Amino acid sequence: MSERLQVKEASGLMLFLGVQLQGWARSKIKQRLQSGCVSVNGTVITQHDFLLNEGDLVEVGATAKATNSAPSQLEILYSDRDIIAINKPAGLLSVGNPKETQQHALAILRNQLSRRTQSIKLWPVNRIDRDTSGVLLFATSREMREAVMGKWDQAEKIYLAIVEGCPNPAQGTIDQPLRLDEVEYRVHVGAHPDAKPAITHFKTERTKNTRTLLQVQIDTGRQHQIRAHLSWLGCPIVGDERYGTKGKRMGLHALRLKIINPKTGKELVFETPAPADFFALLNQTKVKAAARK
Repeated sequence: MSERLQVKEASGLMLFLGVQLQGWARSKIKQRLQSGCVSVNGTVITQHDFLLNEGDLVEVGATAKATNSAPSQLEILYSDRDIIAINKPAGLLSVGNPKETQQHALAILRNQLSRRTQSIKLWPVNRIDRDTSGVLLFATSREMREAVMGKWDQAEKIYLAIVEGCPNPAQGTIDQPLRLDEVEYRVHVGAHPDAKPAITHFKTERTKNTRTLLQVQIDTGRQHQIRAHLSWLGCPIVGDERYGTKGKRMGLHALRLKIINPKTGKELVFETPAPADFFALLNQTKVKAAARK
């Protein structure tokens, strides 16, 4: 189980860990640092004097954090003068932010499409979580992005999810509001003054061992919507550490996205099958707690 620590004020990493991890020997903290078990905002850090800023998220795990090397090229599913759809692999950020140093899909695609004499500009239309694979959409202008988002309530958003257990009934609709706790960076399900409406439809495709493959369609597009809703249902997504149990790969894939082209009024459909490592999750079973000790 990893320790998740929020930085309240600027500090050196070793000093911060010494204060936060009360009861830990200094030698143990140094060993975790040197062996790649400590990350800051998702990036593994080994320097003891690394400078932390207010708001940083520090994670200390029992084992070294896996580091996926970012691809130099991305699979383009569709491209025209206004819209580009790609197949984002799991483990890659959709876009970056000031606190992230890892490579992300927006930067890779921009570099992939730019030429020496012409640098391309891109705007993200939608975002999918780092550990989710599948369809990710970009626009080549801010105006096109806003136009597509203006009809986002008409877009069809379909995912595949592999969950622990078997939903009963086998299909249904989750109509529960969601609220993001920005301190915990976790979505809470249920009525609250700050909660926003969220609707998720699910349908069982097949069950194997103790896991189930679901097709999921969302009417809204709240942050962590599918992950939080399915966990609330009692069937958390496989490999989802935040809402279930940690694993090598999260069982969520953005399968299909259908939008209305704001210029022509015609439908555009982008679809990409889930990779083999996604379906491999169906053949695995949840490791019992006793076996992990």
